[in-house]
Amino acid sequence: MSHRVCSIVMAVVYSLGLFGAMVHTSCMSLLSFCGSHTVSHYFCDILPLLTLSCSSTHVNEILLFIIGGVNTLAPTLAILISYAFILTSILHIRSTEGRSKAFGTCSSHLMAVGIFFGSITFMYFKPPSSNTMDQEKLSSVFYTTVIPMLNPLIYSLRNKDVKNALRRVVVGRQSS
Repeated sequence: MSHRVCSIVMAVVYSLGLFGAMVHTSCMSLLSFCGSHTVSHYFCDILPLLTLSCSSTHVNEILLFIIGGVNTLAPTLAILISYAFILTSILHIRSTEGRSKAFGTCSSHLMAVGIFFGSITFMYFKPPSSNTMDQEKLSSVFYTTVIPMLNPLIYSLRNKDVKNALRRVVVGRQSS
């Protein structure tokens, strides 16, 4: 990718992020809050703030669905299109060893991305009536903490030494 294209992609991503944050912040500032002002959550997110509001949050929920949909759908489509091109390239590799290595690399990345986007989709794309704070806390901890911690493990499983060490640990526990 050329420097110009990279700069354009970066500018678009930052602009969309800024736009989404400004829309959510401005719409959130129109809500009235009563009762407790304590956010019972892992971090200050939009969904827990909406539960504290005593005014209608219908517009905010629609915006969350639209902006969240774009923020989830666009990267997912980009990844799927990229992997379609990668898959066609892999299928043109003549050696089975090379093809296997390429599939191993791609599968670890797809696993990490799938877990990340799956947990975000679970958190933000369910009806408001089914929202429970415990589920939201668990989901947010999962996509902010657990998945980034799993990334090194997922990617290191491509390394033969790590695979062998993991096998020794698993076999050692099974025989005990």
